This record gives sequence, C-alpha cells and structure tokens, in this order.
Amino acid sequence: MEQQLNEHNKQEYPPMHTAEHILNQTMVRMFGCLRSRTAHIERKKSKCDYLLPEAPGEEVLLEVERRVNEVIDQHLPVVIDFLSQAEAKEIVDLSKLPEDVSETLRIVRIGDYDACACIGEHVGNTSEIGHFKLLNCDYADGRLRMRFKVETT
Repeated sequence: MEQQLNEHNKQEYPPMHTAEHILNQTMVRMFGCLRSRTAHIERKKSKCDYLLPEAPGEEVLLEVERRVNEVIDQHLPVVIDFLSQAEAKEIVDLSKLPEDVSETLRIVRIGDYDACACIGEHVGNTSEIGHFKLLNCDYADGRLRMRFKVETT
C-alpha cells in the first residue's frame, strides 16, 4: 500500500530546521512548556516563540544554548519513521497538526532526544548542524521570542 502524506509548501535549510527540533525539546525539558508556538526558520537566522510565565535570565538562556550544542555534539542520528496517527499519538504531541492531516505521519527522531511529527527537511546526523548560537531574546506578554542561527565550520 502506498503511503499518502500531506504536501509540503516550503524548503527548509536542513541544519537550521533540525536545530529547531533540538531547541524545542530543550525548552520542553528545561521549562515544561510546549514546543514553539510559532517558528520562522530561514538559512541565515531563525526565530521561535515560547509561552512562558516569566522571562528567563541571561544565565538561563546561555544554559539553553549550551544544552542545544551538547545535543548537537553527540552526533545523534536523525531517523524518519512513518506511523499511523494512532501509533504516533503514543509518542508525540499531535495537537498542532492541521485537521486535514494524512492518516500516515512522518515522525522525525533525533537519537533518543526528540521525536516530532514533521514533513520538513533535516540533516542525517546532528554532526551536520554546526554550532547553535542564540542571537537575542525578548519577552513580552508571556511570549519569549528567541532568535538564533547555526554556524557551520
């Protein structure tokens, strides 16, 4: 049986997009928040918004950056699985998926660190990402906006 997936309407820069997944999981683990509410992922710089009850301090943000790079430096494999929605809901949050999502979902796993339903492009191993760098952050009305880039060596 041929798998039917939703169409994808944009072209991501795989190192940046994969770094976004790692940042999302790091934020979930550190703050207990949901994955980014909104994201704008581009080759040169990107941004993600998180809903938090208060602004994290500069030292905490430096720890976020350090932890993201620690995961990247583990050279974790990035693996794609195809699961039914029923199987996928046991391991990933499906709340942000559109109503017309296909029955088969594409799950992107970054080692044992992260799993997420995603149809975007990713690297094959975190060693291909480079160095994650937080550029700046601002906090207003419960929204933390983080701007970042990846620097390849």
